[in-house]
Amino acid sequence: MLHRGRASESFAQPDRNPTKEKWMIAIMVTATVVKVGLMTYCRRFKNEIVRAYAQDHFFDVITNSIGLATAVLAIKFYWWLDPLGAVLIALYTISNWAKTVMENVWSLIGKTAPPEYLAKITYLCWNHDKEIKHIDTLRAYTFGSNYFVEVDIVVSEEMSLFQAHDIGETLQDKLEKLPEIERAFVHVDLNTTHKLEHKQLKVA
Repeated sequence: MLHRGRASESFAQPDRNPTKEKWMIAIMVTATVVKVGLMTYCRRFKNEIVRAYAQDHFFDVITNSIGLATAVLAIKFYWWLDPLGAVLIALYTISNWAKTVMENVWSLIGKTAPPEYLAKITYLCWNHDKEIKHIDTLRAYTFGSNYFVEVDIVVSEEMSLFQAHDIGETLQDKLEKLPEIERAFVHVDLNTTHKLEHKQLKVA
């Protein structure tokens, strides 16, 4: 009976080491303070990549805070609060990353740009050079946080190759100077009655 009582007491409250507990708390507090500083610093920038770092630091602040709070409560009150904190951190991690995936899934699969943005690109292309007679095709689709843009412009059949190439190249450079465009592809045509230039998907 005495042996069982000691085993039950040991299960109810594991052995403690005050020195290690103080070190653990000091390390977690320091890490959390550093993460708060990094998060605040990264949020000052508008660059999407740097702001992603800020979001990552914010995630660490939350998980460190939960871990620290439950560890201190476990020391002061009940030991099982520490593993409970681990469960809470796991649930928060799952929900946070699921939300991130849902927010970015369209960027990963190449979603087309909104109509107002396509209108903006169309206006820029049409006013690029007076020799552009027609805009045959214009596409813009997501590539990460930016866009890939494809433009087919039509010029006169009598135009020299040098001039047509110059118009296409300068238009490409102009498009790629826009901060939201990752890469632009400009194709120069002589008419709008040509055959389709890419293999079409077969619908069963």
